[in-house]
Amino acid sequence: MTVPDRVTAGWVATLPDGQLMTVESRLHSEFLDEETQEKERRGDRYTLLQGPSALVNAWLRWQMVNNEARSRGLLVRHRKQ
Repeated sequence: MTVPDRVTAGWVATLPDGQLMTVESRLHSEFLDEETQEKERRGDRYTLLQGPSALVNAWLRWQMVNNEARSRGLLVRHRKQ
């Protein structure tokens, strides 16, 4: 499945539960990759919403999908990294 660069509530609403969970997991992984890189680069000065656009966009895309999954009552779990 192709995830658009700009995730919208309308697009997320079209996903059945199974696809929503798959996309949520993928976007969470992408966000963690960006976050890990930024934490390594910035150290103690790391602040999520003051990071580079790639980090903030990864967080926003994941949050939109995660919020929809939670609003549907789906159980979202991630492995500890």
